[in-house]
Amino acid sequence: MPRNPERRTQLADAGLAVLAEAGARGLTHRAVDAAAGLPAGTASNYFKTRDALLGALGERIFERLAPDEAVLEPLAAREPGLELMTDYVHYIVERLLGRPEITLALLELRLEAARRPGLHEILSRTLRQGFDADVAFNANAGLPGGAEEIRLLHFAIDGLVLDQLTPGTGRPYDVEAITARLVRRLTRED
Repeated sequence: MPRNPERRTQLADAGLAVLAEAGARGLTHRAVDAAAGLPAGTASNYFKTRDALLGALGERIFERLAPDEAVLEPLAAREPGLELMTDYVHYIVERLLGRPEITLALLELRLEAARRPGLHEILSRTLRQGFDADVAFNANAGLPGGAEEIRLLHFAIDGLVLDQLTPGTGRPYDVEAITARLVRRLTRED
């Protein structure tokens, strides 16, 4: 495998762009080469198979979606409570909706992972790490709720993002207000 990490990253980013624009069916080595502006065959030199290409995209996408520490640090320094949790969840939603091409690529990868065990393993591992990081942030910040509430928020955020980026309910709504309601409802005592 070629060892140029910058080129590998360039190809993975181009692959994510192709995936978001053309879907899994449009993702080919040749399409990735074209999107990256590189000679034909470059992607094949880095990713010998479609599974290798998809696996690289599955790893790269979470680097692209990683939270900005400059945003997290001031959040973590604030007084724990419902307002902080709401702001944190809103930041997650804002990050996902603010980069629709990356989020659409993630949705495509998740669907493709349902049919490809290797990709399923990569995405599952990375999604678990993200979930564990969210639970740890929540606990370290002294926020309300635990792992179960975080899991429910993940489910709700996934649905909200899906509705925003694909044909949805067709009703306009305030994402910030919806996010605040989700947090309030999911963190109250049953």
